[in-house]
Amino acid sequence: MTTPGRSHIRWFRNTAPYINLHRGKTFVLMLGGEVAQHENFPNIIHDIALLKSLGVKLVLIHGARPQIAQRLETAGLETGFHQDVRITDTAALEHVKDAAGSLRAQIEALLSMGLPNSPMQGSQMRVCSGNFVTARPIGVVGGVDFLHTGKVRRVDSEGIHRQLQDDSIVLLSPLGYSPTGEIFNLALEDVAVSCAAAICADKLILFGAEKGIVDDSAELIHQLAVGELDELSPDDAEQADLIHTARQACREGVPRCHVLSYRDDCALLEELFTHDGSGTLVSASDYEKSRRADIDDVGGIIELIEPLEQEGILLKRSRELLEQEIDLFRVLERDGRIIACAALYPFPEDGCGELACIVTHPDYRGGNRAKRLLQELEQEAMGFGLDRVFVLSTQTAHWFLEQGFAEAQRDQLPERKQALYNLQRSSKVFFKEL
Repeated sequence: MTTPGRSHIRWFRNTAPYINLHRGKTFVLMLGGEVAQHENFPNIIHDIALLKSLGVKLVLIHGARPQIAQRLETAGLETGFHQDVRITDTAALEHVKDAAGSLRAQIEALLSMGLPNSPMQGSQMRVCSGNFVTARPIGVVGGVDFLHTGKVRRVDSEGIHRQLQDDSIVLLSPLGYSPTGEIFNLALEDVAVSCAAAICADKLILFGAEKGIVDDSAELIHQLAVGELDELSPDDAEQADLIHTARQACREGVPRCHVLSYRDDCALLEELFTHDGSGTLVSASDYEKSRRADIDDVGGIIELIEPLEQEGILLKRSRELLEQEIDLFRVLERDGRIIACAALYPFPEDGCGELACIVTHPDYRGGNRAKRLLQELEQEAMGFGLDRVFVLSTQTAHWFLEQGFAEAQRDQLPERKQALYNLQRSSKVFFKEL
């Protein structure tokens, strides 16, 4: 029987690859003003402290929209909006500075805690804020003067890196400063994307109310390539803003963005230190990489195909045979783990090729991964000058029919393949014209 203590130890052991992966990396965290108002915010701060203790370099960028709105309402002030952007006049700017400064002090205080018997015990973190963001006025757009509302002009990446190398957490507010000494109210998203791109951050982490990016059925989408974001059109304004921010960041060179919930305790750690995470990963390139297999992938392929060999779905392949045929395989890799494979055996004298060993790990079925590898090998077959591909199958006939294959007779197989045909398995033959 596994004791609770040992299960926790095993979980911690499983996080070791991610601890090693993230150590020394630079993460930018975008914390909207609503995050700071939520009861889970202290837990997020505790998780940030843990990230810091594990060697992650951190830049925190906080917003203050609800805090600003509250102060303006209390003061009886109203500000206009144009294209969903607040027009900040001189009176409003004072409340913007007050809200941003107050929230910055609150975050600094939370990061300075070191109470015994708390997650912050012994953390001793240094927090650095400063004039790292140079801004310019938005100016007059469509006849509307945005006054003290601005845009990021430049981020002092060298200064930020210097603080990170000095083992400090850098904390930025949604304020920017001009060379003439003016202060501008900036959009949180503008600061976050500009900063992450300027310092070449490894990740930009965005917090929202939902678990991540959700589909039309409110189901969590675990991962997306940046190009797939264009296919989403959420009605929810926050979701639309998060999607837009992730898209902008990836297009400006940030490799990965994570969208997760500020409501869920441990969501940040679960996203970064477990295999499937808690939110949505948006990758500037395909998160799951398809590539030609090499000799180091033999073990991963064996792990995939052994259960199917034991069930009699696949023919048994020895390690020696796999090593000899490894150049014929393609694999789908996710964070260094082989989660799908397929092979193409050419028969150039017959103008056709065999597609074989098309396998997806049980945890990742249902995501069209096998279809993706199948299509890539079909393209490869055409590159070899082949005009047909075939498969032998005992239990997956319907899937191949759905992919455009048609059942054929055994005597249509290449002669070399007919000589190797296993009568006891009585596999069905399917061909597809390319």
